[in-house]
Parts: sequence; C-alpha cells; structure tokens
Amino acid sequence: MKIKTLLFLGLLQCCVFASAQDKVLEPVEYVNPLMGTQSLHNLSNGNTYPAICRPWGMNFWTPQTGKMGDGWAYVYTAEKIRGFKQTHQPSPWMNDYGQFSIMPVTGKLVFDETERSSWFSHKAEVSKPYYYSVYLADYDVTTEITTTERAAHFQITFPENEQSSIVVDAFDRGSYIKIIPSENKIIGYTTRNSGGVPKNFKNYFVLQFDKPFLANYTWQDKTLEKNNLERTSNHVGAVVTFKTKKGEVVNVKVASSFISPEQAELNLKNELGNTSFQETVAASKKEWSKVLDKITVEGGSTEQLKTFYSCLYRATCFPQKQYEINEKGETVHYSPYNGKVLPGYMFAGTGFWDTFRALYPLLNLVYPAINTEMQEGLINDYKEGGFLPEWSSPGFRNVMVGNNSASVVSDAFIKGLRGYDINTLYDALIHGANNEGPLEAVGRKGVSYYNSLGYVPYNVKIDESAARTLEYAYDDFAIWKLAKALNRPKKEIALFEKRMMNYKKLYNPVIGLMSGKNLDGSFPADFNPFKWGDAFTEGNSWHYSWSVFHDIQGLIDLMGGEKKFTAKLDAVFTTPPIFDESYYGSVIHEIREMQIMNMGQYAHGNQPIQHMIYLYNYAGEPWKTQFWSREVMNRFYKPTPDGYCGDEDNGQTSAWYIFSAMGFYPVCPATDQYVLGAPLFKKVTLKLENGKQLVVNAPENSDENKYVNEVKWDNSNYPDNYINHFEMLKGGELNFNMSSSPNLNRGTSTKNYPYSYSTSK
Repeated sequence: MKIKTLLFLGLLQCCVFASAQDKVLEPVEYVNPLMGTQSLHNLSNGNTYPAICRPWGMNFWTPQTGKMGDGWAYVYTAEKIRGFKQTHQPSPWMNDYGQFSIMPVTGKLVFDETERSSWFSHKAEVSKPYYYSVYLADYDVTTEITTTERAAHFQITFPENEQSSIVVDAFDRGSYIKIIPSENKIIGYTTRNSGGVPKNFKNYFVLQFDKPFLANYTWQDKTLEKNNLERTSNHVGAVVTFKTKKGEVVNVKVASSFISPEQAELNLKNELGNTSFQETVAASKKEWSKVLDKITVEGGSTEQLKTFYSCLYRATCFPQKQYEINEKGETVHYSPYNGKVLPGYMFAGTGFWDTFRALYPLLNLVYPAINTEMQEGLINDYKEGGFLPEWSSPGFRNVMVGNNSASVVSDAFIKGLRGYDINTLYDALIHGANNEGPLEAVGRKGVSYYNSLGYVPYNVKIDESAARTLEYAYDDFAIWKLAKALNRPKKEIALFEKRMMNYKKLYNPVIGLMSGKNLDGSFPADFNPFKWGDAFTEGNSWHYSWSVFHDIQGLIDLMGGEKKFTAKLDAVFTTPPIFDESYYGSVIHEIREMQIMNMGQYAHGNQPIQHMIYLYNYAGEPWKTQFWSREVMNRFYKPTPDGYCGDEDNGQTSAWYIFSAMGFYPVCPATDQYVLGAPLFKKVTLKLENGKQLVVNAPENSDENKYVNEVKWDNSNYPDNYINHFEMLKGGELNFNMSSSPNLNRGTSTKNYPYSYSTSK
C-alpha cells in the first residue's frame, strides 16, 4: 500500500480512538453512518444504509450486502459484501433507481453477485460520511471510497496477483456496457428502477481507471465473453483485469448523469478532474464540516454527541439534488415527470407525510438556502407533473396519504424564505387541494367527499379515511396561512379557514378519540381505537387523534377540558401496547416496534404521534413534556447499528431528536412558533445563515436535572411555553435553569400557551 494511504488510514484510526477517549472532536468525526443499519423487514432500527456522499448530493455510494433489487442494500448483520453500489434509495420500502455497482476480485474471474461476494468484518471497516474503507478478506483487497455530489473516487489496494480484476455490474431490467481499452474507460447505462420514472429513464455512467487493462470481458446474465467490448441486454456488466504488485493501488473515478453520456463525462471532469483521492476526501470532509458545524453542542456525553451528529448527518442527506450543471454552467435537470431535459432545480427522495413535521422546519431554521432551492424544485415538479409530489422517488410515487406539500410550501414562506415564485406554488397548492391526482397519493383522494361533507367517509371504499381527513384539515390550515400572507381574496381565505376545522367532524365522544365516520354521518358502532390501519395510516386512533397541529385548544375543548386532555395524553403511556393488526393480516414492523419499546401506546418509531409529547404545553403541564422528551431521547436513540426505534425516514426521526435536544420542537409547521421542551446539552450554539448566533444554555443540565425550573431570554424572564422563529433569527441567548424536580407553576397560564387557532382570534 502506498505510504500516503497508510498515513491516511492511520489518521482515521486515530480519530476513532480519540472518540473512544472522550476527546472533543470535529462534529463530523462523531457521525456514525452505520447508525440504524441493523434492520430487517419485520423490525426496523432505522432501515438506513451507510451513505458515502455530500450533503444533499445527487449520488450516494454504499457497500452492498443485499442482492440486486433488495431494498435492504446494507444490513449490519450481513457477513459478505457483493459490491459497492451507487444508490438513490430513500427507503428500503421505496427501493432504488439509478443504480450500478463495482466490485474488486482477485484470482478466478467471478462476476455473479453471489459468487463474487467476499467476507468482511466491521473490525476492518471505517465508515464516515466522507470516506469509507473495508477489507475484502476473500481477495486480500482494501477498497476505499470518497465522493463528490455526482462522482466518486475509488482507491483499491490489491495484493500481488497475476489476475486482479474489477467487476462493473450494470444491473438488470435493461442495461448497456462498453469497454474502451485505449482510454482505460468503461461507459454504460442502467435503467433499473422501482417506479416514478418515464419510459426513457436511464442513468448514464463513466468509469476512468488510472491503469491499463490487461484483459477485457463483458458479460450477459451468466455468460462471460473475452474481448467482446460492448453489450446491451437485460443484465450486462464488464470485467477488466490487471497484473498487480503487493500493495498496488488502482484508482477508479466514477460519475453518472440522468441526462446523457456526455453529461456524465462532464460531471466527472468538473467534479474530480485531476484531483487526488486524499484531496477529494479532504474536500468532502470540509463540506460536511461546513454543514454540521452550523450546530455546536457541548456538555453532553460522548454517546450523546455521536447520536446528535449522526442524526444531523441523516437530516442533511435527503432530498437529493437531481439537477446537474451543463457545459455552459447552467443548472439543468432530467425530469422524472415528462422525460425531458429542462432548466432549473430538481430534488427527489422524500415523503412529505414524514418530513413536513420536523425535517423541513429544521431546514427553514438552520439551512434556509438549500430549502430555497428545493422550493424552486417544487415549482418545476408542478410545471412538469401537473401536481406537487407528496412522495418523490424520483417522480410521483403512490404511497402514504395527505396533501402535506401544503405544509412544506407554507412553512418555508411563513418562516421568511424568499426569492422564488411563491404565487405559482400557491396555485399548485390550490390545484392539489381540489383535485384527485394521477395516483391515489397525489392530490387528494376522496376530495369530492371532503369538500362537500367535510370528511372522507369510512364506508365508501377509500382506505385510511380518517387519516386523510385529519391531514387535509391541517393542510387547509397551511393553505389558509399562506393565503393570508399573500393577501388572497377574502372569500378564498374564508373557504380554507372553514375547511381547516373539519377535524372536529371525526371526534367520537363515545371513545374520546378520533374515528372513522360513515357516509350518513354515523360513527361505526364497532370501531376499535386499537386497530392499526383501516381508518388510519400506519397507526391507530391513539396515535392519530393528536393530529390537530393547528388547533390543540379546539381538541382540548372536544375532550372536555385540560384535565381530561392531559389524562388522555397520560393514558397513551400507561395503556398497554395492545393492538389489532387484522387490517394488515399480519403484524407490520411499526406495530412490533411500538410493542417492544415499553412505553404503552406511544409509537415513536412512526411519525403521526411524534409531536404528541409536546402537547402538555397547551394544557398547563409542561413538565410532562420535559420528562417524556428526555425519556425518548435517552431510551430510543443510540449511535449504534440498532440506534433508532423505527424507520429513520429521510431525516424526520433524526430531526425530531435534533430539535428536542436543542430544547424546542415545531409542533405546528406553517406557524412561527417552536414549543419548548427540555434541552439535552449544557450548551447549543446555532450559527444562523444570516450571521447571527442563537445560544441555548442549560449549565445545570444532567441526567437528573431534566426539568425546566426557569427560562430567560437574553437575561429577561421568559414565561411562555414557546419561542418565536423570528426572535430566534435575531440571535441571542435562551437560558434554561434546570432542576431535578418539576416546577409545577411555570407555564400553567393560558396566556403562556403556544398557538392554537381557537385562541388566536
């Protein structure tokens, strides 16, 4: 191995050792990309993979332990690596697109993914956001990877061998490969995808080697042929061989494009060019440091620091940039909606049902510039697809419910983002709110019922009707807020103001929770609040009844006042984790994750209930928010392969932790408030994009001192249970005086409660 590489690996090992010694590191060195990778189809501890990438980068790379097409591309408990895959996968349930893989082998020519797989150990694996290394034991080969936004640099260290090889697998469902020996190059394309693409979808790739090929092979399915340099078929690939000395390094630079082979070449030239592996590692580390350094946390344990920055890493991965820079320096993208190459931004790989809750509010607070690009991308989504996506991977995907693009658009504008065509986005929201889309998960399924009755009926063969109704009502609130900000006609504003109160139509006083409602206005006599699915989405009535983000006071009134409301909140934690899975026909992983966490009906592993802990602030018992938020942070999050308590979901579950650890949470996006909780660290510093700093101090913080005794804003007593976004943007200090016992007097007056529509008029 080259001396530089040995020194580089040694420095990384020192970093790992330093972390174990509790020394203060750069934030990026606390990140564990393996957090959440110990997951299975029937039990998710995150359902993540170690993404070697740039923040929001177009292409990610990951070691591949699963078979081609397996959504569980990398599982921590696996014993063998099949290859190193370019991926755009946002979730194993959504699977992947634009994917192909590279695998070094020695000795016998093996190209089939099972035959070429090699044993590996986590003890010989280094995983960083900006760098990955692993020893492939069967071949005595070390593979190292670093990336740019659209390219990757492989550094592969071979043993002495007469026939060392690199396999390129373009995957099945239609692929092309060509070896160009005179240029030490392989080009090709892959079409494998899981939906959400037009018929002309291709991911073009180019690989540039720094060593001439000794022999060249292409393969099709199970057949390998020497000196056949070009193939197009269902499943093709290439193998190039070299004679190597002990420790010889072969460099492979790789890039891809959704636009054309020429654009792939341009991406390679622009992003890697003549840069060395070490230079690209340093540049990637610098980029990650720039993003992660926006939040500095101090005064926690090493485990807490690792958890925080691992979550912040996940929260800044998706959605991915789907745009490229052409030869004129212009921003262009391949449209997953109409198959054309068009100007402007495009992003993909997020489900708003998950991420509207905390991920996009986090972007609006800490990274507004990138979300401004994302809002411009949404405009292009609408122009090219006719609707805003609710789940993009890369185009429309038919999964989940709601019309939560309304929240994503409104929250950005309400929080002060500007510089894009908000009026076109508003038109998109109106269109989506009043129409069913080309797929059930686009626009509003059941909209004719909702707009006429005020709810989607339970007995008209529309699944998850109560969840749809509750989310549409909140989405109408988000549209109402944006309509007011844009000075839309009074009649239009009034319409959404009326519709946002539709949540009241589903409150069932018999069970004291939300339920489905029949077409004739009756509640189903046999409605079971413990039944998952059916009227709800990946949850039951105990989870979804709190989805009245915009009018918690109205919900309190429905439930009979503050005492009954807080008693019902308490019951979430004290009611045993019983469930009815009959709608699904089996116990889905979300049910199992609730059942085993020993927190009653509280199902933090799925999104609908994640804000519920903060609702005690609306009913005069904020100390219970403080207790439970700390319980969830301490019990459900670890910087380990089993570190999440359910699907991480493109930054949402991570964003919950980031906000909660800072001491506040965006219960109702599209308002300018964050609801207070209990900070986890002694000090948090947010370096805002406007140049200001927000400092959250809690010097007495500890495992025992989990309660808030007093809050001060810039040394003035602060009695409220919330803090304003725009006050935070001015910078300043939010000081928490922490205690081991709750203060039963602070935050108990209605004038200190967070926003509710019912009390805002």
